[in-house]
Amino acid sequence: MAKGAGKNKKEDRRKTVVVISGPPGAGSTSVAKEVAKRLRLKYFVLGKREKKLGKSKKESKAALEAWKTKEGSSKKFHNESDRLQVEEAKKGNIVICSKLGIHFLKDLSDYKVWLDVPLRVRAERAAGRDKINMKRAMEEIRERERIEREQWKRIYGFDYFYQKKIADFVLDSSNLTLKQTVDKIIKFIKSSQ
Repeated sequence: MAKGAGKNKKEDRRKTVVVISGPPGAGSTSVAKEVAKRLRLKYFVLGKREKKLGKSKKESKAALEAWKTKEGSSKKFHNESDRLQVEEAKKGNIVICSKLGIHFLKDLSDYKVWLDVPLRVRAERAAGRDKINMKRAMEEIRERERIEREQWKRIYGFDYFYQKKIADFVLDSSNLTLKQTVDKIIKFIKSSQ
């Protein structure tokens, strides 16, 4: 059962913290935004900060470009990102989309969700979203995943995919629509209260 279970309903609305994470292209941004909307909670996405460092309008490419900048690969930049997400979580009443959120917010969050989607499905989604061919999408997702895993291991000393093991709810949304994915997450949250 999630940490939030047992709170009274008024306290739940005021303090609830949901963290949604997953590998690149899993749909965590879209899912987190919809979960926040449906639960009437604030929404905070940490990835926008990183992607602003890239020049591309395409999500995966912007993330890759950000990692290749001096600022985007610095420990200082990532420590500031960690501070921001902790600050937002402490305010409560929020859904946070963050690649490292399950780890860094494990003691501040009520519900930790990992979207577990196979690489091929993630690449198909990225190809559709960014309007690129499947081969290029697969290359970009693989490269982004490799860089994130290497760099965060260098900065923090852990592989962020381990978060799947400490999540409260792991969901393979490969064959689900956005609405179905959000419905399952909301059902999990409501059943844990």
